[in-house]
Amino acid sequence: MKPADILMQFDTYLTGRGLRLEGIAIGGAALALLGIITRETRDCDLLDPELSPQMTEAAIAFAREVRARGELLRDDWLNNGPRSLARLLPEGWRSRLQPIFQGKSIHLSCLGRPELLLSKLFALCDRGMDLGDCLALAPSPEELTQAQPWLEAQDLNPEWPSHVRATLLDLARRLHHGL
Repeated sequence: MKPADILMQFDTYLTGRGLRLEGIAIGGAALALLGIITRETRDCDLLDPELSPQMTEAAIAFAREVRARGELLRDDWLNNGPRSLARLLPEGWRSRLQPIFQGKSIHLSCLGRPELLLSKLFALCDRGMDLGDCLALAPSPEELTQAQPWLEAQDLNPEWPSHVRATLLDLARRLHHGL
């Protein structure tokens, strides 16, 4: 899905039903809305708030309408998959939110750059995914250094810190940071 296109359509859908959505998007959808990546994404991950049953039902019904037109959109395209990340982010993260989509019924923000970068670096370290997104974010050597302690603290596995360091070193090399 192309997040901007789908969100514009969903905004019209929600407006017609008198529903509103305010939230914090992260992941690929946020990067696409910021213009950092151009690839399509599978979904729109909302960090906060928890989707109400009414909003979840609306998103599923909308997805069915989109599929009836011959387009692809999963029922869970709008989800709270990464919601647990909110309690892990550094203090003050809400003060750095930035607006990324303003419609009639949908208003979305995303994490500020430091936390957006942390979320993508964590996904890279944890799942071995999101390398393309991390490269597109192009963190500086300083940003990688600043992210390292937070990343190392996210898993109690004794091998985790060395895994984080190796992953960040590999990313720095790919970004040609002279390492």
